[in-house]
Amino acid sequence: QVQLVESGGGFVQAGGSLKLSCSASGIVMSNAMGWYCQAPGKQRGLVAVKIGGGETYYEDFAKGRFTISVDVAKNTFYLQMTNLQPEDTAVYYCNVDMYPRPSDYYRNYGGGDYWGQGTQVTVSS
Repeated sequence: QVQLVESGGGFVQAGGSLKLSCSASGIVMSNAMGWYCQAPGKQRGLVAVKIGGGETYYEDFAKGRFTISVDVAKNTFYLQMTNLQPEDTAVYYCNVDMYPRPSDYYRNYGGGDYWGQGTQVTVSS
């Protein structure tokens, strides 16, 4: 059983940075670990996913600004967000899939079975 607890959201001005953490009991490098976001009035969508110990996929809006990383020893994975903009304002969710799939799955069908509780990120202009 995987349990996910998020932290690190908050309020930041445009151009600022935040680092989200997802404490995840029971994860291993072979899992897929991802971050999703849901802005007001929009559906939840993929931000980035690290698939097993290999491929890391970023949506276009996250490329060059966001970095996903994993520390298996600490049972934690992260989303470092830089140069945040008001359009990044959303609730961010971490996700684990015990059975990694191609990145298109996470883009089109959502994540695996395990979700964090969500953490609010608010970026002011």
